Amino acid sequence: MFAILAAIGVMFGLSLARVPVVFALVIGAVTGGLLAGLGLQGTLDAFNNGLGGGAKIALAYGILGAFALALARSGLPDLLAYKMISTLKGEADFKAQNRMKYLIFFTVAIAAVFSQNVIPVHIAFIPVLIPPLLIVFNHLQLDRRLVACLLTFGLVATYMLIPVGFGAIFLNDILGYNINTFGKPYGFEISYDQIPSAMAIPVFGMFVGLLVAIFISYRKPRQYKDIQIEKPQSISSELGVEPQLKPEISKFTIWMAGLAVILTLVVQLYSDSMILAGLVGVAILSCAGIFKWKEADDVIITGMRMMALVGFIMIAAQGFAAVIEATNQVPALVEASVHWIGNSQALAAFLMLLIGLLITLGIGSSFSTIPILAIIYVPLCIQFGFSPAATIAIIGTAAALGDAGSPASDSTLGPTSGLNMDGQHDHMKDSVVPTFIHFNIPLIIFGWIAAMVL
Repeated sequence: MFAILAAIGVMFGLSLARVPVVFALVIGAVTGGLLAGLGLQGTLDAFNNGLGGGAKIALAYGILGAFALALARSGLPDLLAYKMISTLKGEADFKAQNRMKYLIFFTVAIAAVFSQNVIPVHIAFIPVLIPPLLIVFNHLQLDRRLVACLLTFGLVATYMLIPVGFGAIFLNDILGYNINTFGKPYGFEISYDQIPSAMAIPVFGMFVGLLVAIFISYRKPRQYKDIQIEKPQSISSELGVEPQLKPEISKFTIWMAGLAVILTLVVQLYSDSMILAGLVGVAILSCAGIFKWKEADDVIITGMRMMALVGFIMIAAQGFAAVIEATNQVPALVEASVHWIGNSQALAAFLMLLIGLLITLGIGSSFSTIPILAIIYVPLCIQFGFSPAATIAIIGTAAALGDAGSPASDSTLGPTSGLNMDGQHDHMKDSVVPTFIHFNIPLIIFGWIAAMVL
């Protein structure tokens, strides 16, 4: 079993050393394969055979990227952001500061939630919505660490619980698929219908952490300077569309963009395919003339490039898992783990969650962590007698752990990109540490509780 531990150790160490995650996964896989006696060619064959398992996920991510860019071209995200900003600024009379603060909390959180499913643009909404609101935050003396927690909660908790948009990819295409794939040799299978209810307890833990951040940790006013942002960024400017103070969008464009969003949701729920749903959304926006046909290649390629890194990491993670499986050392590792832990389900669940935290912190992506964990955790959960629901909760939580607290995670980089536009929000101290404390610690506690009671 030394080959498996070495492979994971090398991958984790290189990731923490800021070696690109794809390279870290390849080098870790080669290390494990060579130590297991597979030889270089055998290791590469196993790695290549496993790559196909991540292709569907990577393609779904790429299609969502294309849809997000096409939607940005419509101006709908900018219009929604402008409406929110106008509403918040218009009501910012200091006699109603308390009501105003909670309106901001709700607005930020709901925007983050919707970015994962209703309008699946992931973190792309943050540079649109947050920078213009910084002056409002300053006057209300809002602690930006709380805003970072609100954004991260909406980004992470949503895909952990709701199987729509990015949640469909995480819960069904990755979590459910890998559990069933690696459970098949043991006659172990879960239903995708079980996944949201199994993840509800860990997500509730995140909600408790958010309440602590709102009402205890960051309740006190915090002073910031009013610094003029010379050139407010937005997803539109990053993608070559000039930002406007007040987006001028025709009613036809708004209706077609809304129709694309609705039909994308309907197609996804009906077909259970984010690939088909994204294609439908892009097709509607194209037929509506939101971008010209001759620009279609540019829109799709640029959109896919937005999600390319995550897609490549997911593909490489599946190859890594295939090499681990090819070593035939998983049963020995499981047996040794059971012998060392004993019959304690409680200790086993805690250690699996803790290892998941460390691996995700290194990789920076919960989506890419599942294939690495599932290959070992599925037989381990079966050996310790965990129920299917408990197995889902352990692996799903172990993968999501660390996402909120990783310096390389989209869930922390995204909030920092908006909140630090005037240079007054430190990535590590103001985004990474607060989200780690308020979300990762509750996730360990409530993930452990879920493993024990389900």
